[in-house]
Amino acid sequence: MKRNGILNRHLAGALAGLGHGDGVLVCDVGMPIPDGPRVVDLAFRAGVPTFAEVLEGLLAELVVEGATAAAEVREANQEAAQLLEGHFPSLELVSHERLKELSAGARLVVRTGEARPYANVLLRCGVFF
Repeated sequence: MKRNGILNRHLAGALAGLGHGDGVLVCDVGMPIPDGPRVVDLAFRAGVPTFAEVLEGLLAELVVEGATAAAEVREANQEAAQLLEGHFPSLELVSHERLKELSAGARLVVRTGEARPYANVLLRCGVFF
């Protein structure tokens, strides 16, 4: 058994298979999940685990070169907006409808238990060198 980092075997395995440019959608329980990408559903109950907890854990494991979120997050979920803008100074904001379209190209979807609106982000994987 792993001592540190992500213990969920499905998530750890999915992260290990990602490459440069691959998309990872981290989403709340309300985000429609597209057909196609591998899905790791971490939702236990409403609010558990939180979007922030999952994002922090993923960022400890991944190199991220870019992130995209829904512009609506700024008004509808200021806490999530501050979290995202704190981690990603060059955060790209698009309409929620456009984010849903872009998420269809993700290689991995990680569903959190977050039950507040627009707690979603599409991460673009980078490389460590």
